[in-house]
Amino acid sequence: MLTPAFEIKQDDAFITIIIKAPYARITDTEIFIEGNEFRFHSKPYFLRLSLPGNIVEDGREQAKYDADNGSFTVTVPKETPGELFEGLDMITKLLTNKGQTTGQSPLIEVLNESNDGTQADEEEEEEFDWHIEQTPYTEKELSLDCPKYGFANQKSGVFTRLQDEIIEIVDLKNPDQCSVSDRREKREMAEQQKFDEDYYLADLYEDDAVRDLLSYNPCLSESFTDEDKEMMRNLPKKEYLIDNKISTYLGLVDIIFAYCYDVRSTEGEHNVESSWTISKLSSTLSWLEKNQYSIKETLRACYRRCLCYPLYRNWEFAVKVHHDTVKILNGGRQTLLKCLLDIHRCFSETYPHYLLNDLYITDYCVWIQSADSKQLQSLTETIKKFNLKKVDVGLDLSLIESQTKEAIVDDVIENLGKDVSNIKIPHDSDDDSSDSSGSTQKLMMKAQILNVHQTAQMMKETIPKKFQTLL
Repeated sequence: MLTPAFEIKQDDAFITIIIKAPYARITDTEIFIEGNEFRFHSKPYFLRLSLPGNIVEDGREQAKYDADNGSFTVTVPKETPGELFEGLDMITKLLTNKGQTTGQSPLIEVLNESNDGTQADEEEEEEFDWHIEQTPYTEKELSLDCPKYGFANQKSGVFTRLQDEIIEIVDLKNPDQCSVSDRREKREMAEQQKFDEDYYLADLYEDDAVRDLLSYNPCLSESFTDEDKEMMRNLPKKEYLIDNKISTYLGLVDIIFAYCYDVRSTEGEHNVESSWTISKLSSTLSWLEKNQYSIKETLRACYRRCLCYPLYRNWEFAVKVHHDTVKILNGGRQTLLKCLLDIHRCFSETYPHYLLNDLYITDYCVWIQSADSKQLQSLTETIKKFNLKKVDVGLDLSLIESQTKEAIVDDVIENLGKDVSNIKIPHDSDDDSSDSSGSTQKLMMKAQILNVHQTAQMMKETIPKKFQTLL
């Protein structure tokens, strides 16, 4: 069975479901309505929706077929007139079957079922050699005590089988043997070693390129494209029971922060480096970090990685990215989903970054459609108000800047001192005949003083603007 493309509209009294089914058998079309469930069946299409509110079959329902574009338009009354059905654009959530869940596993995959719970189409039984010898694949890392990673911290043993790919997408060596606490410690050590003072100072004071990017205003679209909708239809149908929701939300912040950096640095046009940039700047993706501590620690990691790895390593740039992240979070589930789908596309097109979709992004795309709006808003407000300072990132930024400023000022003073010391001051003379000579010496002295002033002005132009007031 094929899942058709569809869209849903609503007013106070009705919801309207537009189903694109150009190859449907019109005479065999069936529509079922009960509670919050809507089912459409017209071979080879089958659509089952779990709506956010109840609908009724009371005689006012209508169904029309447009032969020109091969679409059905089904209008169904709401059980409670005036009720607002939220999340009608969250396609994956609507397609998820509301089956029973258990507490045994945080990830429950909902299998496709037909109307009566049996398999919709019978498939030919595959011929199989029952006598072939099989060796089951086993890994000791798959035990309950082995290190976990991935969305909701539910995967393990993945990189044991992918040793060649791991070095291209994950900075952490031997992820299947490294605990969560060790990951964080090793990550910060690696960042400390990677931090380049000269690179940081160059971006701080010779920042013409950075200045142009700081004025860029990202355009946040709230509507889903046809490509977005197709991606959502192809997402797995899962429901989640998550033990540590804080870690899941903070991981989302970390990933979106990295995404915002790439958007600003490329002015909204992803390039061949985008997959690397997003994965590298996210501690969740590059170190399989479990963001379980606090917003401060999450943002601290975001800022540190922005100052250690990418093309532009500038504090003001990182602050701008922080603001961009708040804007996306403030857009709610819809804006976040669009960004996650965009990340998914970037990774899908780059080997082996597609593995990060399997580990994190695909599940985030599904989960965000059901994320609690109030919790998202609370998270957004907290991050918006949080002001990370340079001293918080632990890279001695203030000390480096202070020492550099002192060195520049000392150099200016030393050079000016040399010029002043070369000025010859004429002595007074009682001899009238010396008037002409004395005047000449005074003119020469003025010229030398003027030369020192001009030298100071020239040096002033070469000194970073932030230090010019010292002259």
